Amino acid sequence: MVHAADFPKDGSATDNRKDTTASAPGKVRSRYLISFFAGLTGALMLFCATLFGLDRTGNLPPPAFSNNLCVDEKLNFLRDNPIQSPNLLVIGSSVAWRHVDSQILASALPEIRPMNGAFCGLFANQSTYVGHWLLDRAPSIRSVVMIADPQDFAGCWRVPAAVFNREHVDPYVYEGDARWGYYMRYFSPKSLARNALTVKAQRAGQIEWDPLVFNRYGDGPLITNNTRKLLYGRPDPLDRSCFAALRDMGARLAQEGRQLMVVSTPLHPDWKEKYDPDGTFMADFDKRIADALNVHGGTYWNADKDWHTPTHSFVDAVHMRWSAVQDFTVALAEQISNAATGPTKPPGLETAALR
Repeated sequence: MVHAADFPKDGSATDNRKDTTASAPGKVRSRYLISFFAGLTGALMLFCATLFGLDRTGNLPPPAFSNNLCVDEKLNFLRDNPIQSPNLLVIGSSVAWRHVDSQILASALPEIRPMNGAFCGLFANQSTYVGHWLLDRAPSIRSVVMIADPQDFAGCWRVPAAVFNREHVDPYVYEGDARWGYYMRYFSPKSLARNALTVKAQRAGQIEWDPLVFNRYGDGPLITNNTRKLLYGRPDPLDRSCFAALRDMGARLAQEGRQLMVVSTPLHPDWKEKYDPDGTFMADFDKRIADALNVHGGTYWNADKDWHTPTHSFVDAVHMRWSAVQDFTVALAEQISNAATGPTKPPGLETAALR
């Protein structure tokens, strides 16, 4: 039998029971934290091991600065293949990336040191954002050539101009920062897994319509004998903010004493016949480009109108196969030469015509 006298009057037995009960949540909390950090460390180790394994097998995509494999791979190319003291910069979307053979430019114009700074899938405001970035990084650039199609100027309002964060990309591309930290900063396991399945084949040029192959200047040859559907449908209405971005680029270049040329890339005749049979859309596009350049000066070559190539030169509505691109680049070199050696004019539009 337990007697009341067996318990201290100060209630210490009761206090002891309270302490035991209170300590249980603390132990659970400690175990939870230990498990959490152990799981976090394990996940980090697994992620690092995955990156290392993908790197060893050639399947590691670049850090997802833009979460667009084509753009991120071009940044990776610029990091690994710096172009020394370029004086001519090509900007734009995929038609600028794939429609220039810079080796031909360099051969035809020995004073030219070209750099293809075009990225796929960009609208005009994004192309000029990239252009400003590259101009800041390469003060040797004296001329900018923007190659565009109407789709580039029909949707700037939908996308931010900043394709990537310059503060992060600068040290990665130009200062040799270790790349591993950027995989953590731009952690995107879904994108990593998707791109890891194809990037090795794309770099080897084994995916016909989506190769990630660059020559020494940053051009992206599209080498194929096949043709696909027009692919591009009716364009959206032209966006005034796209042309404002072009005017801003022109203002900067004029202030810095650099030259600007805009080239309207050739388009598939069937696409124009289907979506712009009376030519009003292309005429409006043509006028808006001219108006934008007229503010601060520049050269405009409407290659879609003035340079003719057979229908079989196209692989879709806007892209030409590499064999046609080489002929196109010869004509482009002539336009660049004409713009550089022509008579000095006051600010205003100089329209280049194929001679």
